[in-house]
Amino acid sequence: MFLSKRVYFLFLCLIGFISPPVLAAVKQYQFDIQVKNVSRLCHAKPIVTVNGRFPGPTIYVREGDRVLVNVTNHAQYNMSIHWHGLKQFRNGWADGPAYITQCPIKTRQIYTYDFNVTGQRGTLWWHAHILWLRATVYGAIVIMPKPGTPFPFPQPHLEEVIILGEWWNNDVEELVKQGNKLGLPPNASDAHTINGKPGPLFPCSEKYTFAMEVEQGKTYLLRIINAALNDELFFAIAGHNMTVVEIDAVYTKPFTTQALLIAPGQTTNVLVRATQLPGRYFMAARPFMDVPLSIDNKTATAILQYKGISNSILPILPRLPAPNDTAYALSYNSKLRSLNTPQFPANVPLKVDRHLFYTIGLGMNPCPSCLNGTQLTASLNNITFVMPEIGLLQAHYFNNKGVFRTDFPDNPPTPFNYTGVPLTANLGTTSGTRVSKIAYNSTVQLVLQDTNLLTVESHPFHLHGYNFFVVGTGIGNFDPKKDPAKFNLVDPPERNTVGVPTGGWTAIRFRADNPGVWFMHCHLELHTGWGLKTAFVVENGKGPDQSILPPPKDLPPC
Repeated sequence: MFLSKRVYFLFLCLIGFISPPVLAAVKQYQFDIQVKNVSRLCHAKPIVTVNGRFPGPTIYVREGDRVLVNVTNHAQYNMSIHWHGLKQFRNGWADGPAYITQCPIKTRQIYTYDFNVTGQRGTLWWHAHILWLRATVYGAIVIMPKPGTPFPFPQPHLEEVIILGEWWNNDVEELVKQGNKLGLPPNASDAHTINGKPGPLFPCSEKYTFAMEVEQGKTYLLRIINAALNDELFFAIAGHNMTVVEIDAVYTKPFTTQALLIAPGQTTNVLVRATQLPGRYFMAARPFMDVPLSIDNKTATAILQYKGISNSILPILPRLPAPNDTAYALSYNSKLRSLNTPQFPANVPLKVDRHLFYTIGLGMNPCPSCLNGTQLTASLNNITFVMPEIGLLQAHYFNNKGVFRTDFPDNPPTPFNYTGVPLTANLGTTSGTRVSKIAYNSTVQLVLQDTNLLTVESHPFHLHGYNFFVVGTGIGNFDPKKDPAKFNLVDPPERNTVGVPTGGWTAIRFRADNPGVWFMHCHLELHTGWGLKTAFVVENGKGPDQSILPPPKDLPPC
C-alpha cells in the first residue's frame, strides 16, 4: 500500500515522529451595518452602528490568522470599512477606503473582507472610511502573539480596550452638509467619550460612564485607541502612572508617564499597576490644541474602581496637561523609541532612493454656491486631492486611463518661508486626482512640513499599507542640510499614523515592498474632506509574490 505525501506526513505526526505545524486559524465575523437609537447625553438619536453596538465589536485574532468579515449594509448610506494599521500585503482590495481601494458597499449589498494578519501583533482598530461615518462606526482589533510567544513586558493580570471618541447630539452627516453649504466647518462635537460614554461631567450622563474594576497590587494592560474625528487627546488616570509599551501595534522601549498624547488614528498600550489606596479614580481625556483657535475643552471621564469600594465614593480627577501645553506634547513624543531587539528589530532604511517633501496648507477658495461666497480647502504641495468616481486600485490594476495622474510633485512648486508670517494666499493651489508612482522595494523618505497658510496647525498623517519610521521632527522650517544629521536611525518609533507638530515638520522613512495603491491623508476628518490627502501607487516587483493579488469576485461595483 502506498500513501500520498500528505497522508504519510499526517501518519508520522500521529505516531509522534515529527510535530505537526501550528496551523493558522480562520476567524469569521459578521458585521451588520444598521441604524439604532442610542442615548449618550440628554436624549436618544439614531446613529449608524455595527451589530447595533456603539462602539462596535472588538475583533480578536492571533498573528498569522486569516480573517473573514462579512459586511451587510442595512443603512441608508454607502459604506466601507478600513482595517487601520493592517498592512494588507498585496491585498489592497481588503484595505477599505472608499474610491481608493474599493467602491463602497451600497445599501442592501454585501461584501466580505478577506485578509491575513502577517507579522503584526498588538492593538489596531477598524472604522468606516467614507463620509464622516466613522463618528460612530468603529471598534478595536486585538492581535495576540503567536502561541507560546510572550509579551516583551510583564504579563498583565487582565487587559481592557479603551476607545476615545466624539459624540454629536445631531446627525453628523447633516451637520457636514450644512457646513459645506456655508463654506464653513460643521459644528464641533458635543462631547468626548470613553468607550462610547461621556462620563458624569456632562449633563444627563450619570448612567453613561464606563467603569473598570481592578484589584490591589495587580497589573493591567490598557489598549488605548483614539477614534475621535478631529481631536488629539491627552489621557491620564488620577493617582496612577502609566508605562508605555506599544504604539500602533509595535513594541516600544518602556517608559513611565503621568499623561499620554494620542492623535486620531493612533493606538497606545500602557501597563497600569493598581498600587494606590483602594478607591475610585477618574480616567480622563481632553483635547490638545496649541493654535490660536477656539479650544474644545470637553473632558470625557471613565472610572477605575478598586474591588470592594462603594459606588458612593466620589472619584478623584487626574491632573491633565493644559490644552495648549506644546512643551509636554513634544516631550512626550520624544520619549517614544522602538524596542529594537533581535526578536523585534527596527529595520530603518539607511539609504534613501526617493526624497519627498510635502507642504501642508489650508486655504480659502471662491465658492459661488456657498452662502459665504468662499469655502475652506486644504492641500499637499498646493494640490487639493479630488476623489475619483471609481476605485484607484481598480483603475490601476485594469489600466483604466484617465482616472488619475501619476505626476504628484516630489517637492512644492513654490518654495516660501513655510512657518513665517501668516499668509492668506493659496499660492496657486490646483485640484486633481494626482498620485506618486513609487518603484517596488525602493526606500522613501518623506518630510511633511506644516505651513502658515491661513494658520499653523498640527496634523496626524496616516499611511495605508505600511508602517514607517519617524526618524526626525522639529519646529519651524525643515533644513535639508542640518536636520538630517540629527535623525534617529537606530531606534526611531515605528508607526502607521504620525503627528506633524504645529508650525513644524516630521520626517518618515519606509521601504515600498507592498505593491498596490495606498492612501495617505490627514486623519482629521475635517481636513481630509477639504482635500488634505493623496496616494502612492507602488509598482509590482519582478518576483512571483511581488505583485498585486487579483480582485475578489464580490468586489463592490461603482
